[in-house]
Amino acid sequence: MAGLNKVILIGNLGSDPEMRYTASGTAVCKFSLATSRKFTGKDGQKQEKTEWHRIVAWTKLAEICGQYLSKGKQVMIEGRIDYGSYEKDGVKHYTTDIIAENMQMLGGPGPSNRGQEPEPPFGPPSGGTPEDDIPF
Repeated sequence: MAGLNKVILIGNLGSDPEMRYTASGTAVCKFSLATSRKFTGKDGQKQEKTEWHRIVAWTKLAEICGQYLSKGKQVMIEGRIDYGSYEKDGVKHYTTDIIAENMQMLGGPGPSNRGQEPEPPFGPPSGGTPEDDIPF
């Protein structure tokens, strides 16, 4: 029986992405993503809870994230949960990361897109295909 490990998050970057390269030259980009939900507590008061997620992107997606994302930008991340652990000073620490497999910028807050919709870094150029280039 096969399983499914899929996560979809929509939130805002809590910091600028951190780009690095492995010894073999593979790009890796890490950043934090905040997601919030609003609810009514048992006392009837409106409340908001924010969760922080550690996002890790690899290869070409890492380079795109490192180039186009910045603190405050709103994005959708599709990926999978990855659990890990490490030992520091004799104490074992556990980690939960989201390994990004797809990223879409949603045009939320961010320094480079205030007052305008951002131009996507990939996909068809704005303006579409000229009529003369349509094959039918």
